[in-house]
Amino acid sequence: MAIIPNKPRAILIDVIPSNMDDKVAKRRLMELEQLTKTYGGIIIVKLIQKKGTPDYRTYIGGGKLDEIIELAQEEKAEVLIINNLLKPGQMFNVNEALRKAKLNMQAWDRVDLILKIFDRHAKTAEAKLQIKLAAIRHMGPRIFGMGMELMQQAGGTGTRGGQGETNTELMKRHLFEQEQRIKRDLDRVNTAREGHRKRRDRVGLKTVSVVGYTNAGKSSLLNALTKKGAYVANALFATLDTHVGKIWIPTEDGRGKEILISDTIGFIQDLPPELIDAFRSTLDETVDADLLLHVIDVSDKHVHEKIVEVEDVLKKIDADKIPKIYVFNKMDLVKRKPAKINRKEYEEFEPVFVSAHTGGGLAELKAAIAKRVL
Repeated sequence: MAIIPNKPRAILIDVIPSNMDDKVAKRRLMELEQLTKTYGGIIIVKLIQKKGTPDYRTYIGGGKLDEIIELAQEEKAEVLIINNLLKPGQMFNVNEALRKAKLNMQAWDRVDLILKIFDRHAKTAEAKLQIKLAAIRHMGPRIFGMGMELMQQAGGTGTRGGQGETNTELMKRHLFEQEQRIKRDLDRVNTAREGHRKRRDRVGLKTVSVVGYTNAGKSSLLNALTKKGAYVANALFATLDTHVGKIWIPTEDGRGKEILISDTIGFIQDLPPELIDAFRSTLDETVDADLLLHVIDVSDKHVHEKIVEVEDVLKKIDADKIPKIYVFNKMDLVKRKPAKINRKEYEEFEPVFVSAHTGGGLAELKAAIAKRVL
């Protein structure tokens, strides 16, 4: 197995349908580039492979894989990142080709890369458990597929095949037992969370959950509203843990009322189901909220697509019927551009425009929250 350095030299490839729009293809590759930089990889080559149907054996195709091997030898690449979800046999075959070419190189698919980013950013015991659970669910079928491949290469009989089967079964049992232990630990965390939510309900404490595309400024907004001190970085998936703070909302009687507000993991296009399932206990804070703040980076040129993708994830976690306020963040960045933003373009979302960085619009946002939950 190749040893990958902390900042590997990376070749990126995205396999897309032949009829995909060029703008969509460019955005997909740009996001893969951002993910790779978040991990710490040094990008040396970016490729797009158009295929009507992914290759059965290697997903990217034998000819393209030969081209990548040649590039990797020239550029001393250490990792090949494929912007797709590969089947276990496909990933095995790609890595076998790299091994036979005597390259100090590994192939990762999109989920591998996201999990590695998660692993680097996890701070709490809960986040680490969630990542372990997602990794087991992702790697388990791959390990089983690798065992089957070894058996096929050995003809399915004899010592080598039998040993491949035995090792695979042992690994499957080990992963199953490990998964059950992690799920029990997460269940305990979830039970504690459920207890907190019930206590909040008993005292009539309203909750607001901050959701949005990764790097939209959710943690910055939470900090601006609560002075909580959540970690902020200009990187994808900087936040994996739930942060809960309190905000004081003025009321008509002048007494005011306290509201809890939380943020959580950011969403992304094609977020794999196993990652959603693994972070279920964290996402339950969103599902049980009285109000969602859907935070949107108004300076992002892909703003419309990202709104749709966040709404799609909310639907997957059964949070799409919760009342929402669309919070268009980073207005300070828009003002630096020659063209002013057309607010009418966003009227359908009943928007509030803010800058978590400067504090602009936060009073209007608090008023909108009060109108919805008090």
